[in-house]
Amino acid sequence: MNTAIIGLGNIGSRLAKNLVTGGETIIVAAKTPDEAEETARDLGSRAEAMTVEDAIAKADVIILAIYFDAIKQFLVAHREALAGKIIVDPSNPIAPDGKGGFRKIIPDDQSSGVLISQLLPHRARLVKAFGTLGAESLGAAANRSPQRAVLFYAADDTQAGEVVARLIDASGFSPVRVGGIDQSIRIEVGGDLHEYGKLGKLVSAEEAASLV
Repeated sequence: MNTAIIGLGNIGSRLAKNLVTGGETIIVAAKTPDEAEETARDLGSRAEAMTVEDAIAKADVIILAIYFDAIKQFLVAHREALAGKIIVDPSNPIAPDGKGGFRKIIPDDQSSGVLISQLLPHRARLVKAFGTLGAESLGAAANRSPQRAVLFYAADDTQAGEVVARLIDASGFSPVRVGGIDQSIRIEVGGDLHEYGKLGKLVSAEEAASLV
């Protein structure tokens, strides 16, 4: 299946590098063609730069490595083109709090995964993934030895979840499913399975088994 990463900031750029290192061929797209072209050149022959529109059209799996509010706008703007796609949401609903930290921008009992799922176009399938670690850990912990670090994911659709689990594995991490999208809050910032939440650390698949 064709995989596109839209958004090449801290998360998107690290994820793109991890997937290419793992042998995946990917599409990269960003706000400007120059940014996507530069990233593709740096990654080599396994990465192809496209416009956002062309990336959506060609990809089967679309990883939206953009901010939570931007994802909501993206789903509205490209609704028809996204029908039937697997949409991957790594977002965390946070913003700077003005005191050097971050604050949640939605009610404490809500998750970005559930809210995004309510905006999906017809036949699109959502997987919450690639957002359970900070950008630094996403880069530094890929292919950790002797035991790989876990990336948790949530999915209602089993097949879509398996597709993304394979990408998690290719990116150098062990995929562990926490349940359906209604469990997304656990793997977002502040959740009990997030690096910047109650978990507070990276874990192996063996350690994760007692947590899920």
